[in-house]
Amino acid sequence: MSVIDRQTESMNFLSPLGFRFNIRRSPDINYFVQSVTLPSITLGQSAMPTPFIRLPLPGDHLDFSSFSVTFKVDEKMRNYMDIYDWMMGIGFPDSFDQHKAIASNGTSTGRGLVSDATLVIMSSSMNPLKQVTFKNIFPVDLSPITFDARQSDVNYVEATATFALQKYEIIAA
Repeated sequence: MSVIDRQTESMNFLSPLGFRFNIRRSPDINYFVQSVTLPSITLGQSAMPTPFIRLPLPGDHLDFSSFSVTFKVDEKMRNYMDIYDWMMGIGFPDSFDQHKAIASNGTSTGRGLVSDATLVIMSSSMNPLKQVTFKNIFPVDLSPITFDARQSDVNYVEATATFALQKYEIIAA
């Protein structure tokens, strides 16, 4: 086999601008997403002792790190409040009823403790290339918002939500 037979099929680089992101449970965020971080995946390892060195062996458990979504906050703060209310319902700081309301899918306020999300990665010609499906995500951190009257230009407010997840899968779009 020559070197020419082993060349890559695509000579284009992946652009960080070509993506769409959708959280099924929080549609108010989807339109305002500015950035999404594809989380890392780690495969554990074990070691087999020998008289001379420890030989590394592949493990049998995957760990998926959390991922972050940065979004512009809309004027009525609907998207920010959606994540805020989701976290408050999971953590039920005032009563058990908060947790019960969010955990039950049948009520008007209950949309579940977890949700799925989808990241569509686009090609250089903005066609869907890959689809990343995040399973059973839930928010674990919501960034602060700073209001500052000293700014000379309007820099619209952004927030970052960090999510834990069960796993993610990447398939062709």
